[in-house]
Amino acid sequence: MEPTAKNPDPHHIFIDEVQGHQRRWLKVIQFTSSSTKAAAIMLAAAIVALVIANSPFFEPFEEFWHTHVVVGVGGFIGEMSLAHIINDIFMAVFFLLVGLEIKYEMTVGELTNIRQAALPIIAACGGVLAPIVIYSIFNATNPETSHGWGVPTATDIAFALGIMALLGNRVPNGVRVFLSTLAVADDIIAILVIAIFYGQSPSLMWLAIAAAILVVLVLMNRAHVYALTPYMLVGCLLWFAVFMSGVHSTIAGVLLAFTIPTGSRVDLQKFMTWSGDRVREARAAYVETEPVTLQKDYMFTVTRLSSVARQVVPPATRLEHMLYPWVYFAVLPLFALTNADVSFLGGDVLAMVSSPVFFGVFFGLLLGKPIGILLFSFLTVKLKIANLPDRVNWIHMLGAGILGGMGFTMAIFVANLAFPEAVLIADAKIGILSASLLAGVIGFLFLFMQAKAAERQGISYVSASLDEVVRQTAGEEAADMADDVVLGCGDEDLVDDVREVLEAEGGVAEFVVHEIRDEAEAEEAEDVTGTRP
Repeated sequence: MEPTAKNPDPHHIFIDEVQGHQRRWLKVIQFTSSSTKAAAIMLAAAIVALVIANSPFFEPFEEFWHTHVVVGVGGFIGEMSLAHIINDIFMAVFFLLVGLEIKYEMTVGELTNIRQAALPIIAACGGVLAPIVIYSIFNATNPETSHGWGVPTATDIAFALGIMALLGNRVPNGVRVFLSTLAVADDIIAILVIAIFYGQSPSLMWLAIAAAILVVLVLMNRAHVYALTPYMLVGCLLWFAVFMSGVHSTIAGVLLAFTIPTGSRVDLQKFMTWSGDRVREARAAYVETEPVTLQKDYMFTVTRLSSVARQVVPPATRLEHMLYPWVYFAVLPLFALTNADVSFLGGDVLAMVSSPVFFGVFFGLLLGKPIGILLFSFLTVKLKIANLPDRVNWIHMLGAGILGGMGFTMAIFVANLAFPEAVLIADAKIGILSASLLAGVIGFLFLFMQAKAAERQGISYVSASLDEVVRQTAGEEAADMADDVVLGCGDEDLVDDVREVLEAEGGVAEFVVHEIRDEAEAEEAEDVTGTRP
């Protein structure tokens, strides 16, 4: 049984005096692991930025973010504004987390099986190409704005999956898997677009230095260096070299992520035997009547066990879990606060919402994304390259495609790189914010209506797992809801059946639960059916 906020210590490991602390700590962990809450905080930060930008406080607010921080080491003196620190340094940490998630998906996740991943990958390509076409229709003949074609191409994974999480187990897990995999593939394309098309003219010398540092990181990986500190220190040097090269510095975060080991330095098979021996030693050495600080043999054994057990978790996984709450509850809200500041005061609002940049970005996200995703998905299925996920229909796919039009973080990030003039950036931001808001509402409504249709048939979807496999995706909250459904039903046989399916299916399964409403239906219905998503 896993700890919950209501029952933080199901195995009664901790003393009674700290149960309240455990309960509060678990609430914090659950809060900072929630896609929905992360998206809500980002949205709140964007709203605050918009309110301030259209108030008398905008000028001092803007001046604050342009305050310069000066750092000197020996003869070297560097300075950077607070806004640039967020966009160039903090966002590099965001890209580090994105890189870790991409690496996870490519090594053990949805991108390992190319046939299984073909549908969302091809759909992501369509979701990039269609917005480019729509943006170009409005801007191809204008040399000042044509370079902004990359703005409406990226999906904001936090907002899209946050909306998906609101639906819980009302939608099949295949929809979540499709959208999260599409968003990861989308991020890969966005990173390539930023690196290739939106950097300055690169310095070959600094690029060579960055390449040499990257080689050092790869050699560290090959030499089985599993401590995170060396990677972080060398990663800072990589960031500086990329920053000086003219390529956008956030790319350094992705490059660093791909060098951090995803394996464990501990032989897991031998660890099982070794840890069991240490537990037995600790049990033999423990004296109940003595204070723990006097039990040297017991403390020595437990310390050894704790030290090795910490190293079982791969460095990439440790770093990802460490970064997630900071990125989604600090870095991205700060980015929203400093970059969603569109001011309508003293400006021609009609001119803003009628500019070709606004039209290209707005329709590129709101129409281009779902059209591209649906069209390429349809062709992929019709050409028998891949199939729709289990229990997923085209209404589900349309809803997911519309949610793909939420382009907040990446879109604003690219807009800042694409346009040199503040007026064009403001036009793009208005298009991004309005399209993302509409895409979120409309996409949610499509999926919600489909969920209501399933509910009228007495059908709900329960996703469950034996271990932590859902991570950043909206599936984490759905899995928590599933635990309440399965474990709270009071049917021990059902719980045993669920665990059997999980073990047989590799730790992940989805169950379709049919509500039995009368005796005739009860005779025909099966209690639960399980299949792997």
